[in-house]
Amino acid sequence: QVQLVESGGGLVQAGGSLTLSCAASGRAFSSYTMGWFRQAPGKEREFVAIITRSGGMSYYADSVKGRFTSSRDNAKNTVYLQMNSLKPEDTAVYYCAARRSNTDIFYIRPYEYNYWGQGTQVTVSS
Repeated sequence: QVQLVESGGGLVQAGGSLTLSCAASGRAFSSYTMGWFRQAPGKEREFVAIITRSGGMSYYADSVKGRFTSSRDNAKNTVYLQMNSLKPEDTAVYYCAARRSNTDIFYIRPYEYNYWGQGTQVTVSS
């Protein structure tokens, strides 16, 4: 089992940057595929990014491609989401999620993940 804690959210102006962190407790962090999702008020939770177990591959939603970058440090049990060129439409609660995996499939649906953090608010002002 793994517990996830996000941090790094906040208020930023459009065009600015933020880096979110997701710290995991538990063993075998490198066995988990890690995903980032977000949920804006009145909207469904949506996929943002995924990074495979070793960090060798990432995949992004079209809406963030070229602006967001996910990385991980398995020695620190932490995954990151670097967000650049932020837009007001990026405003949401951001969640990290974990799924223990034997493969490097790109899981992009919320129900495919077993563990979730509590979320961190990102607000982008225009």
